[in-house]
Amino acid sequence: MTDVHNGHTRSVHTHPGWQPPATARDQGDRNAYRKDLYSYISGLVLALLLTAVPFALVYWHAMTASSLLLAIGVFALVQAIVHFRCFLHVDLSRGSVDHLLLVLFSGVILIMMAGGTVWILGNLHARMY
Repeated sequence: MTDVHNGHTRSVHTHPGWQPPATARDQGDRNAYRKDLYSYISGLVLALLLTAVPFALVYWHAMTASSLLLAIGVFALVQAIVHFRCFLHVDLSRGSVDHLLLVLFSGVILIMMAGGTVWILGNLHARMY
């Protein structure tokens, strides 16, 4: 947009503080940004808490060894769920279930590969003696 004044053409919106008026799309983008930021911050706080508690349980010998292993496993499972929900934005909606299945399938393949490797190495070790 231009303005003609005394024979000179200049832009109407040249002062440094000018911003175009906010549209509904801009407001929606801002709300989505705030929602994502809240998700990341809450995920970070939960992840730190779910990491610190098992360390504290081990440090202070708060439980027996078997109970401690169970507690660490439960905290690890909850932390994995927090990571899926807060950082990867995987929930139970239709589009996200496909992503969740892809991640779970990849995890199963990795566990099978690692387990198979340990099995083969253990078998080879047993045959050597």
